[in-house]
Order: sequence, then C-alpha cells, then structure tokens
Amino acid sequence: MRIIGIDPGLARVGYGIIEIENERKILLDCGVIETGKDKKEEDRLYEIFQDLNELINHWNPTAAAVEKFFFYRSSTTISVVQARGVIMMVLASKKIHVSEYSPAQIKLTIAGSGKASKKDILDAVMYNLDLKNPPKPDDSADALAIALTKLNEDGFN
Repeated sequence: MRIIGIDPGLARVGYGIIEIENERKILLDCGVIETGKDKKEEDRLYEIFQDLNELINHWNPTAAAVEKFFFYRSSTTISVVQARGVIMMVLASKKIHVSEYSPAQIKLTIAGSGKASKKDILDAVMYNLDLKNPPKPDDSADALAIALTKLNEDGFN
C-alpha cells in the first residue's frame, strides 16, 4: 500500500508519501507545492493541478488522505477551499480513493489527544516513521500526519 497525505493550501500544499512494506511504514517523499503570491489565483490553482498530477504520476499512490477544511473567518478561506477542490479533482481523475480527516481527528489518532500541540504531532510522526530529523517544512510534516491517520485507520499501527 502506498498513500499520499495532503495538507491543502493555496500558497503551500504539503504532501507526504508513505509505503507499507512488510508491516513497516517507509517515508518515500515529502515536501510542499509552493505557488507564488505574485501570480494570479487561477495560475496558482493551475500550478497545484500540474504539480500534484506530476507527483501522483511519479509515485502512483493507491490511496489518499486529505485534511478536511473547517470554515474560519479569514481572508484566505475561499482560496484554500478552491485549492482543496483542485486537489480533490486531481485525486478523483486518477481514481484514487480519498479519506478525509478533521484536524482534531488527526491529532487524536496520531498523538492520542484532539488538542495535541504541533510538537506532539511532529514527535509522533518522527516516531511512527523512525525519523532522526523532523520533516521540513511544517506543511510536509502535517501531510505525513494525515497519511499516518489513514494508515492507522486501516490497521497499520
């Protein structure tokens, strides 16, 4: 099983790709898709579309986990929702099954508390993937936590 975890955003889309091999969780790749603030929004969304397609074509994940979006009163809310729509469209076009998780679900599953801190989540990601150094940037660590949530749900603890 190979899974891609995705932390949606317009400026930065975090991603993490994990494979299960002989009951071991192996980190294959993680990072961010970044879009420039100087570009028009439609160009930024298209960049996410292109880069995510390329990433999926390269790694061929069999499943995806995406963070659910909750409406916050912010000037970026609509942009993030649009970026998430592009992400969901790409995954659907590749026939990849998507599981969605709220931030509280991710925290509870990964760190044992729905109110876990960023550091608690990072520590849990590092422990689960046997990492010596924390994944950078934070968006990629968040994406790995999202992927691990799906794996835990599927019984890969």
